[in-house]
Amino acid sequence: MPTKILIFDTTLRDGEQSPGASLTVSEKLLIAKQLAKLGVDVIEAGFPISSEGDFESVKLIAEQVKGPIICALARTLPEDIDRAWEAVKDAEKPRIHTFVATSQIHITQKLRKTKEEVIKLAVDGVARAKSYCKDVEFSPEDAARTDIDYMCEVVRAAIKAGATTINIPDTVGYAEPEEYGGRIKALLEKVPEAKNIVVSVHCHDDLGNAAANSLAGVRNGATQVECTINGIGERAGNASLEEVAMNLKVRKDFFKDFFTEIKTEEIFNTSRMVSELTGLVVQRNKAIVGQNAFAHEAGIHQHGVLSGKQVYEIMDAASVGWRGDNLVLGKHSGKHAVEAVLKEMGYELDKEKVEIVIGKIKALADKKKEVMKEDIVAIAADVVGELKGEEKSVELVEFTISTGNKIKPNAHVTLLINGEKKSGEAKGVGPVDAISNAITSLIEQPIRLKEYGLKAITGGTDALADVSISVEDNSGNVFKANAVNEDIVMASAMALIKGLNRALNFRVKGGKEI
Repeated sequence: MPTKILIFDTTLRDGEQSPGASLTVSEKLLIAKQLAKLGVDVIEAGFPISSEGDFESVKLIAEQVKGPIICALARTLPEDIDRAWEAVKDAEKPRIHTFVATSQIHITQKLRKTKEEVIKLAVDGVARAKSYCKDVEFSPEDAARTDIDYMCEVVRAAIKAGATTINIPDTVGYAEPEEYGGRIKALLEKVPEAKNIVVSVHCHDDLGNAAANSLAGVRNGATQVECTINGIGERAGNASLEEVAMNLKVRKDFFKDFFTEIKTEEIFNTSRMVSELTGLVVQRNKAIVGQNAFAHEAGIHQHGVLSGKQVYEIMDAASVGWRGDNLVLGKHSGKHAVEAVLKEMGYELDKEKVEIVIGKIKALADKKKEVMKEDIVAIAADVVGELKGEEKSVELVEFTISTGNKIKPNAHVTLLINGEKKSGEAKGVGPVDAISNAITSLIEQPIRLKEYGLKAITGGTDALADVSISVEDNSGNVFKANAVNEDIVMASAMALIKGLNRALNFRVKGGKEI
């Protein structure tokens, strides 16, 4: 009988650690609901001890998302584990995931402890987690660079303390597939008791081997794969969920003994949602979900596909929910048509948010005439990101821009700051730089624009502009925001105002993430 491979999704924890990818609480909840719809077995919802915002999002997901196991990450420290349990205790199926580093370089340079002390940390951490929760996962961090005998010693102790899942992370993406698969095989041989629990793999993509290493782990006895949507994560990212799932599905001849319960038709929707909400654009040639994944330009390829799709396509685009078609809406389109598109793309919004989305669509249609499906998704992502109940310390009243090929661009802005109107102007290398300088010149606190990204949602000169920015305060805290508008300068101003409000609210609330 084929073995079920559990899919452990860490998009909301490891994936969110991608630079510039921080998510609001409402955005995390929306993604978590879509992950449940996708059919993942475990959602690692966050690292509750890291911030008040992370704690609140994990707690909300635990309370509202049904189906998958809801997992919280914790170091082996008592306060971490207590906080993790507080966050997930109301979940239908809670899990605590605790970890401690075991490689020599981590033990000596980061932990500054002996090997015996590390084993004690592992045992105490697992035992404390077990006192709260029957489902406990343990990870020896940087396992791929840990001496195999010592790794097995730590794992054996963790299992004895009550761990029900043992995860073997390639934390820095160092391993090669044959080597990593061999490590999983050796673990099961040296620690026979591991055969009675779940052995998991968690691979990073620093050398581009994350998916291959994960699949090598499966071939050698692992029954859980930890991955992220679009492969996002720290540095080069994590194993891509869509790549792992589709390898197991498409190559049944090679992986005939394994299966997942991923609803692959939801992959494209989930990928698009994560990309829109994190602001991390999926590269065009990304496997499975990239814009070019099912596109053919070379004449010989086009001829082959027209003769029969299987000539150059090894999987049906519909099997991952990829859609080349589009739906055009206008100002006369009804609420039901908009709701249908939102639901199809995974955005199950409440009545208030749907009305806001519809209002924005009609306003856009008055100017653009035709609104495409991609526009609706971008508007929905923007609405989800802005409706957090956060106070708006800064509001944009109006602006004017002077620009041309013979003058230096100049922006004049009027803002409402804590109820008081203030105006200012500034020059820049372009209109966007000018309005950014003008807005930030009116803010007393030192906050600077750190990153700026722009993409056109659909083709043409009337394309909706999607601007993503991050701002940084003088303490090094970074805040992400995005906005969409048919005008690039307006979208840029809106995004910057959102980012400034998040930075100012953070300060007002005593440095607590919101």
